Amino acid sequence: MKLQAIALLFALVGATQAHNQRRHHLKRQAPSSSAQPGAATSKPAVASTGAAASGAPTNNANPPSIPPPANTPPPPPSGPTPTTGIYALTSGKPADPTDPITATFAAGATPPIAGAPVLPTPFVFQAADWPLQDKIPDTNAPEVQNWMRELDGFYIPEIPPTADGSCAGDPAAAADAANRGWWTCGGYTRTTDVTACPDKLTWGVSFDDGPSPYSKTLLKYLTAKQLKATFFVVGSRVIERPTVLVEQYMTGHEISVHTWSHKHLTSLTNEEVVAELGWTRKVIKEVLGVTPTTMRPPYGDIDDRVRAISLAMGLTPIIWTRTPTAGQFDTNDWQVAGGLMTGIQSYESFQAILGNATIIDTGFIVLEHDLYDITVEMATDYTLNTALTYNPPLTLKAIGQCLKVPPSNLYYESTQNLTFPYRNNTLGGYDIDGDGVTDTLKSAGHTLIPSLVTVLCAAVLAAFF
Repeated sequence: MKLQAIALLFALVGATQAHNQRRHHLKRQAPSSSAQPGAATSKPAVASTGAAASGAPTNNANPPSIPPPANTPPPPPSGPTPTTGIYALTSGKPADPTDPITATFAAGATPPIAGAPVLPTPFVFQAADWPLQDKIPDTNAPEVQNWMRELDGFYIPEIPPTADGSCAGDPAAAADAANRGWWTCGGYTRTTDVTACPDKLTWGVSFDDGPSPYSKTLLKYLTAKQLKATFFVVGSRVIERPTVLVEQYMTGHEISVHTWSHKHLTSLTNEEVVAELGWTRKVIKEVLGVTPTTMRPPYGDIDDRVRAISLAMGLTPIIWTRTPTAGQFDTNDWQVAGGLMTGIQSYESFQAILGNATIIDTGFIVLEHDLYDITVEMATDYTLNTALTYNPPLTLKAIGQCLKVPPSNLYYESTQNLTFPYRNNTLGGYDIDGDGVTDTLKSAGHTLIPSLVTVLCAAVLAAFF
């Protein structure tokens, strides 16, 4: 078995060189409440407020004894269930007022990334230029056809798409998860995945699914605490709030791709995966002037086929930490927003994460979300505050920082690296705009320290086989 796993690893890398989870994973990405013309509308799981800046449509038993944050009175030791503080964090809780954008950055401003281009002209949404929000983009679009050329010359495994990205929904695929390298069913990873910070007791801070009306509240907190985070952004949200993305980037946070419509990527065709990644890559560049070199699959749903497509498009997969002994480093904040868990239950889950951090030899990457008011409140009032005062002390860093990757290497336009783990020799680069012309970049590839990634993922695989 171990030899087969090793052979599969080298086959993938070498050849490229030539959640039903309301029982089927709750949809953590809310659909738009005011869709583009022709798009079906649906009610988001949690109402959002706040106007979009771009003109794009928006979508807006006794409790356990767990210490609340310092600014919350302690709950009574017995009696009725408390209704304040963390105990009030349940689905349906009225949203807090949103914070306005206060920092503005003019076109031509210099980003805090060595070698990165200046900020482009502010993004203005034009519906005709973009796919429908929260829908899988049309694969017949000229941009998608041009992006498909980036796969030429790369080995993309002929793995059939899963039925719906879940283990229960596709038992046959689940039974073959090890061969597929399917993370969802079994936590299988490859050497090209980033799954942990290398240094013990280092927390890789990450937030998925924004930018949202509540991202500004989170940004204020991170600034006050002098923390940096990695934001995995959804294209359909970027076109709604480009100014939030600009503030995240310009204040030193890391930006990464989290697809256009937040679908299970293993359930999509090759063309659909390319469209999901390509359009998100494109809109980030139009807003910021730079293109991320990393991505996170929604729900962590990745297999060798999706992995190979991502790598061919120059995107390094980053997933939150998951080990056989310590479990998943998922705060389950999304379950609170979806009504599957209370705030106090999520906090219990978080306490388990902190305990598990001491039993693994590396650091870890934690999954949180900035899409909903309730998930941001969980982070700012509870989880991050607790982490900052935890004993033994934890070091909280953005993922690129915890990997010791220079900030310039997180974006194509500024990267100084030449390989990851191969050069894109077919096109000599990437067609970020989808206009059929390969963009001229400083390098034709990138790296996130392959030796580090190899060591981390080899350790994870060794634990399984």
